[in-house]
Amino acid sequence: MTPLDVVARSDGSAEIDADGARVRLTNLERVIWPAAGFTKRDALRYYARVAPVLLPHVEGRPLTLRRSPGGVDARVWYQNNCPAPPPWLRVHPVPKAGGDGAFRCCVIDGVASLLWVVNAGSYELHPLPGRADALDDPLALVFDLDPGPLVSVARTSGVALLVRDELGRAGLRASVKTSGAGGLHVCAPVSGTSFEACKAFARALAERLARMRPDDVTARATRAERAGKVLVDWRQNSMLRSTAAPYSLRITSWPLVSAPMSWDEVERVAGGGRAALAFGPHRTLARVAHRGDEFAGVLRRHGRARSA
Repeated sequence: MTPLDVVARSDGSAEIDADGARVRLTNLERVIWPAAGFTKRDALRYYARVAPVLLPHVEGRPLTLRRSPGGVDARVWYQNNCPAPPPWLRVHPVPKAGGDGAFRCCVIDGVASLLWVVNAGSYELHPLPGRADALDDPLALVFDLDPGPLVSVARTSGVALLVRDELGRAGLRASVKTSGAGGLHVCAPVSGTSFEACKAFARALAERLARMRPDDVTARATRAERAGKVLVDWRQNSMLRSTAAPYSLRITSWPLVSAPMSWDEVERVAGGGRAALAFGPHRTLARVAHRGDEFAGVLRRHGRARSA
């Protein structure tokens, strides 16, 4: 039984106790994903159940929130400042680009803060790439593989394998997950390096793949360059750039998840096997129950980003 297996009050709200804090949950029957009839209660229940594998990937890291309190067909926006947090929820200052002040970002430290953030309509979680106590210390290299129009999942998966192999040659062990929005994220843990080194390494790797496979890969984000190719986006390797967390829901027309995959699955997709890069919350929870956290390798920090 999860903390959300409670009877809603007559006003459609409920209260739960978690981590020594009381969290009020509101508008539980509001439909957030109309195409699926997926409600706010469903989203909160999903996050409560996936918390054991999600929390290690977001705890202690300032968040950029992608909010859609009225549902995915209503207004959607990114927000860095934590929206009126309770006294028990940690916030952390994150300097704005250019040094003009700071954002006060939410920091998730457990189930209570996770559910509070989701209840605020923040259905997508985008942690910054460093912890609050060490913002300038990158935890992992990140490659966002974003297919252009009409690019097949097989080709996208093939590019992911190229990135994996290049990282392996550099002594880095990669993990992969769906973006939840049509692409893939390939990440490799690092330790004792800098964002400058990570970005330089990632850019050099992406540009090398673009030279090796010019019909399939681009390292440039312009619309003209991306047509018919997979963008290997290296720009996420910056202190102030965030990426959707593993197991985060995505604010898409259907409730999808940024779901970890095995490399065997990616190889089957690349080979034309019958598979898709789309996982909903129910399927994701079933996979976690059977496989555990397939993205746990990213938590085991090792290796450094050296000249590619």
